[in-house]
Amino acid sequence: MISSTTFFIYKTTIPTPSNYSLTFPFNSNVVHYCSIPNKKKKMPFPLFTTSTIIGAVELLQPYLSFFSTSMINFINPPLHPSVDPKHVLTGNFAPVDSELPPTACPAVEGDLPQSLNGTYIRNGPNPPRHPHGPHHLFEGDGMLHAIKLSDGEATFCSRYVRTYKYDLENNHGFPIFPNILSGFYSVVDLSRCAFAMCRVLKGQIDPKKGFGLANTSVSLFANNLFALGESDLPYAIRLTENGDIETIGRHDFDGKAFINITAHPKIDPKTGEAFAFWCSPIPPYLTFFCIDKKGSKQEDVPIFSMMNPTFVHDFSVTKQYIVFSESQLEINPLRLLMCQGMPVMAELDKVPRIGVLLRYSSTGTGIKWFEAAGFNAIHVINAWEEEDDEEIILVAPNAISIENLFHNIEKVHFSLEKVRINLRNGSVTRTTLSEKNLEMGSINPSYMGQKNRYAYMGIGDMIPKMKGVVKIDLELECEVSRRVYGDGCFGGEPMFVANDGAVEEDDGYIVTYMHDENNGVSSFVVMDAKSQTLDVVVEVKLPRRVPYGFHGLFVKDGDIRKIK
Repeated sequence: MISSTTFFIYKTTIPTPSNYSLTFPFNSNVVHYCSIPNKKKKMPFPLFTTSTIIGAVELLQPYLSFFSTSMINFINPPLHPSVDPKHVLTGNFAPVDSELPPTACPAVEGDLPQSLNGTYIRNGPNPPRHPHGPHHLFEGDGMLHAIKLSDGEATFCSRYVRTYKYDLENNHGFPIFPNILSGFYSVVDLSRCAFAMCRVLKGQIDPKKGFGLANTSVSLFANNLFALGESDLPYAIRLTENGDIETIGRHDFDGKAFINITAHPKIDPKTGEAFAFWCSPIPPYLTFFCIDKKGSKQEDVPIFSMMNPTFVHDFSVTKQYIVFSESQLEINPLRLLMCQGMPVMAELDKVPRIGVLLRYSSTGTGIKWFEAAGFNAIHVINAWEEEDDEEIILVAPNAISIENLFHNIEKVHFSLEKVRINLRNGSVTRTTLSEKNLEMGSINPSYMGQKNRYAYMGIGDMIPKMKGVVKIDLELECEVSRRVYGDGCFGGEPMFVANDGAVEEDDGYIVTYMHDENNGVSSFVVMDAKSQTLDVVVEVKLPRRVPYGFHGLFVKDGDIRKIK
């Protein structure tokens, strides 16, 4: 019996175009031949079946990974520095070579406060092998760097998030999934995608298990600790008593979440609810949902009034509303198929909008959109209601020159703005809070969705590489405190941690990982959030380098014990 998908070749000399014809299209259930005039016999020889083709693909893929760099240099002009691994993965952006089990920190300078008994855990990309082909800074398998603080002692640990993608590629010893964000630039990039599709057809890859990186953030809600990346569902993780990190698995909320969720869910400190959304390149482009305090996902609320496939990374939640920022960044997967680079690009003719929807709305039809020309918020610091709930205050860094976000991020200036949205008359007014390049900020988390006074923002060098931190007074609308780390020293996202029993909003500490590029030493730094110069009260030398990364979370011991 002939397989339903069979290919044939013919033992004959290659004819000229005038003396042969080839029958198209192929029918999967019919044997096809080359018809050669004046030949009495047709001699089909079955050569490859679907199984043998996919088998050949498996054999070829490691060689493709080996030779792809040379092929790209031959076929393409040189890659743009923003997606060239030789440029991207340098200095402290380079990955560490391996995981690190729980290891005692060599030195603690200063006295660790009792209120910091807990674990600071930060996420970020760390490709386990050197990429062959385009690679963007935002790509790479998620690695969690955690420091456990207990009674004046510190233990450090680095572990990969054991995603489906990581485990599959780790077992094979070479990359299987193509990098999507960095884009496709040649037939070599498309071939990687074709190889992955062949594996799907053979059942070696289960697309229902996702292919995300889980490399962006960490979040705690419904007594679960999650590592998140917006291209997939979250991965539940666990912190052990000795300071280790274990991956529990991909979390689909009892089968109610299917594809992906934002890396920035918002947790209401009063109700324990988590609010989230997911984006799609096909309608509905934006879908919102709530997760109750027990971890049960509620019904999806599709937002059909978002008319274009917009890249939405973050949002905000107030007492009564959900607030989305629709930027000028749009998703176009066709750019991949046409080898035109990244699937995300800026549409500079588009007027950004801010959407406001009732927090417990069961439909997206009630969302109200307000135009905000030139306002491109990638991250959001906080939002709340004022003036008898007729106005919403939104605090967020505005990415100026948004078209450079992915290819020349050093040219993007993030201007921290306080945006006032009048729900009654539709007006939008904006106030710049600082002229500095400020991003990657935090607040006292117990004020999420409520009026708060202070924000702690990183001073950008080349984000996420920060040269210092400032404290912004949102009421006075100015900077009130600042610390610059010093020549050659850079930190990450400044994370606020409240003192136990704190009454004042800024009674607590700012924590971050810092790296000294002069000597290659990384440390964990604790700063006094109330001091005029954000004084360093504790510095913990780490047993090895921590690459620059993204978002983190401080989890106190009492909350760790509640994690499932």
